[in-house]
Amino acid sequence: MNEKKGVCICEGCEFRDVVFSHLDDNSIQDLCNHKEEQSLSKGEVINHEGEKISNFKYLKSGLVKLYRRTPSGDEQIITITRPFEFVSNMSIFSEERYQYSVSALEDSVVCMVKLEFIKELFLKNGGFAMGLLSKISVINDKIIGQTLDIRQKNLVGRVAYVLLYFTREIYNSRVFDLPVSRKEIADYIGMSTANVIRTLSDFKREGIIRVFGKTIEVADIEKLENISRHG
Repeated sequence: MNEKKGVCICEGCEFRDVVFSHLDDNSIQDLCNHKEEQSLSKGEVINHEGEKISNFKYLKSGLVKLYRRTPSGDEQIITITRPFEFVSNMSIFSEERYQYSVSALEDSVVCMVKLEFIKELFLKNGGFAMGLLSKISVINDKIIGQTLDIRQKNLVGRVAYVLLYFTREIYNSRVFDLPVSRKEIADYIGMSTANVIRTLSDFKREGIIRVFGKTIEVADIEKLENISRHG
């Protein structure tokens, strides 16, 4: 349970402003009684495709990937996302089991609320219901938009797009530790690992990026933007 010395931690949680702002103090206290936090190490699975859905989950800190397995066992990465986005919850009102898997790309903290409690809130509080559905809809639209953006680009444009996504959307910095492998980038953009490695090497040789182990520095963001836009 997520209580400390009789105080509900949910009262001061940033996530309350994101989706629980329509709940009064009594409902927030009740939420605390149905909520648990789980710390996960990089690589741990938050939920498996096909697993029965019993909790509403949201990412409090860290970074995760949403993916599914092909019949051959390969991963199809659907999106990579940051805290306060609802990647685990796209099927919670339409399916009994998860349609996708979610795993941690960094050490992460996930908050879990019993799904039955969330459904009760839906029936009791229309403002909460509309707010939550709106947030989930925004994330679904974002995933669809990313997928369409990537599909219309060629190889170099796709790799540039991913680097810009990490630069702007995830880390808000031109210098960051790349949280995914070259193979995961390839799975995300629908290209081969060899092509991704070659493209990153070309970007490095042309001075667009600098690479220091796992650390990437975007040295020429205007050129990277141009490649992403026209690639």
